[in-house]
Amino acid sequence: MLITKGQKINDRYEIIKSIGEGGMANVYLAQDTILDRKVAIKVLRGDLANDEKFIRRFQREALSASSLSHPNIVEMYDVGEDNGSHYIVMEYIEGKTVKQLLKKRGNLTVSEAVDIMLQLTDGISHAHDSYIIHRDLKPQNIMIQEDGQIKITDFGIAMALNSTQLTQTNSVMGSVHYLPPEQASGKGSTIKCDIYSMGILFYELLTGVLPFKGDNAVEIALKHMKDPLPSVRKQNSNIPQSVENIIIKSTAKNPKNRYNDVKEMYRDLKACMDPDVMNQERFVYKYPEHESEENKDPIPAIRSKKTDDKKKKNVEDSVEIIEEEIAKEIDGEEDNKGGMKIVIWVLVGILLLLVGVLALVFIPNFFGKEEEVKIPDVSGMSIVDAEEVLKNEGLEVATDTIGMVSGEYDKGLVVKTDPIAGRRVPEGTVITIYESLGEETYTVENYVGMNYLIVQGELEAYDIEVEVKKQTVEDIDMMDELDQQVIIAQEPAEGTVLSKGDRVILYIPDIYDKYPDFVEEKWTVEEVEEFCSNYGIVLQKKYQKTSSYEPGTIIRQSRKVDTKITKGASLTITIAEAIVEEPPVVDDNSSENTEDTPEENNGAGI
Repeated sequence: MLITKGQKINDRYEIIKSIGEGGMANVYLAQDTILDRKVAIKVLRGDLANDEKFIRRFQREALSASSLSHPNIVEMYDVGEDNGSHYIVMEYIEGKTVKQLLKKRGNLTVSEAVDIMLQLTDGISHAHDSYIIHRDLKPQNIMIQEDGQIKITDFGIAMALNSTQLTQTNSVMGSVHYLPPEQASGKGSTIKCDIYSMGILFYELLTGVLPFKGDNAVEIALKHMKDPLPSVRKQNSNIPQSVENIIIKSTAKNPKNRYNDVKEMYRDLKACMDPDVMNQERFVYKYPEHESEENKDPIPAIRSKKTDDKKKKNVEDSVEIIEEEIAKEIDGEEDNKGGMKIVIWVLVGILLLLVGVLALVFIPNFFGKEEEVKIPDVSGMSIVDAEEVLKNEGLEVATDTIGMVSGEYDKGLVVKTDPIAGRRVPEGTVITIYESLGEETYTVENYVGMNYLIVQGELEAYDIEVEVKKQTVEDIDMMDELDQQVIIAQEPAEGTVLSKGDRVILYIPDIYDKYPDFVEEKWTVEEVEEFCSNYGIVLQKKYQKTSSYEPGTIIRQSRKVDTKITKGASLTITIAEAIVEEPPVVDDNSSENTEDTPEENNGAGI
């Protein structure tokens, strides 16, 4: 779907211009024609619209960000599909990326960098509290407004995490310049991955350069894994040691040496400019930085190589000496009998060695070579038939089979053998059969009362599709006890057995939201009425005569901004009303009205 200026998406969002292009989606500035405000709308690229993998990732961005409400995280407004195009509508930020700022400024002052990092850690800490890691933190994904406030964007590869382990395996994502060593080596993502990326970003804010560079991604990733981080104080001695310590601790290659969570990093940032801590000692890691240092001393490995080389040289020297002695004896240079005996024994030893080698090579041929058979392919057969085929080939079959999940073969059939089919082995070799357990299944549990993000992550790991729906809570007394992310109902019921591709519906309460700023955002009375109707709020209207506002303008609201909405609650808005001026009272006998006669007044108007 080609997006052009003036085009409307979902008959609501009118495209103004393109403001960015990415590998997965294009971003446009648009006008929300209903709420009369500018928004950023991200549209999945047309060539990916039929790719379920990218659609799920795109929808995951909307899900991840929509569950977050924080001043330093871009707000998500809407998500949907229009004529096959998947889109996300979000807050439009008038500003530039931190990367653009760095290109313009080179590097920032210490106080500026600390301020940005305080906002960043505050926002990411909120995401981590919701069991979400960003996994792609870099200056390009951080917007900065004219007033200095930052907004974290692009949760496109964010993942909902297990609440106990806080980890998600099976992907090495994000930009390689900010990639944690454990992700570069193919391990899972944790909250400490975001901490590492923020440490690298802090380094770049202070110095204007990246710590590791290379000709390709692999080279850079290897440097993240092996090379020590350059000191920021060597580049700028005015940077306090307390600030460098934050970078040292957040960019440790061994996650054990990093901050346990972002809150710890935030606290250090909060205190780092305090004169009492600015000149603290340089931070020293408690644990070794590399696994090889934890499990074994790398020095012996180096020494063993040197020792091997030395031994090899000694052997070569010894052989050379013996050869020289033999040559001397043969040439008559040694005429003593003892020397001749040594030479004879050496030659006898060599001869015996040669005879032994020849015996090992040729004796099996004298006694007949052991016959080999080719293992037949028995996959798809029943266990009984497979055993018969294998035994007819002169092979033995292990008593017990090994079960394995298989979507290709029905339960009870052979999936494969060990050794595998086609290999040639001696007669009598024991063959192990792998028996199909059938397609992998998942048994639905009782999820009511759990956080839907955690459950969704678990189900999607089993390739179960998850749909999240809001459901009205009828019990008014329960409203204040429920959390917006708690599951209140599910389909199908507990105990249902699912296969890959099956769907689970999780219901969360449709009772809470947050009050917007009707005054600053210039809502109309009609829009507030519609808002209250949607959320079951009782609206009361007051009017105040004033000349400071246009008539009909909302100038006050009874509910504080960003407080939770409860169904059935009341809201009072104060609306500006025009002041009607009374006409002045005219006194015909006053001196002011005796200066001109009516005729003169009429004449002056002609």
